[in-house]
Amino acid sequence: MNRIVFLVISHCVMIAIGFAGGIYALPILTAPPAPTTSEVQMLNQNAIFTAKFRRDLQGSDALHWGDGQVSIGKDTISLMGELAPGPDYKLYLSPDHVEAEADFLRLKSRMVKVADINTFDNFIVTVPASIDPTRYTSVIIWCETFEEFITSAKYQ
Repeated sequence: MNRIVFLVISHCVMIAIGFAGGIYALPILTAPPAPTTSEVQMLNQNAIFTAKFRRDLQGSDALHWGDGQVSIGKDTISLMGELAPGPDYKLYLSPDHVEAEADFLRLKSRMVKVADINTFDNFIVTVPASIDPTRYTSVIIWCETFEEFITSAKYQ
């Protein structure tokens, strides 16, 4: 009887580990090709603002982080760097700088969602014409599905 209980528990644990691994790996496997360094560098020439994503923010951890230079232009926002892989990342602009999940949730109604982030090494997103980046001060990456803060940077 003890052996059957052990086998059931061990199989359930392995299924849970496999499921968690799948959630982590799926965005990596389905990500489109990342923009090249030269493509991002060309856009950086037209940037109005630049900022840095750092791994040591209050709300970042080993699984939720960003690292690199963010360039904010009138029409595009780009990253030359890396994001921790994950599902359902969104890029927001905020009038206030936030470094943690609780602050993000408290201020989310004052932010504007710019675009989905689908690549983890470099990205380029188009800023909709209805959004003026000069009216905001910070860029934030947020995981909608799990309501997790990934990273942020203050650009003005």
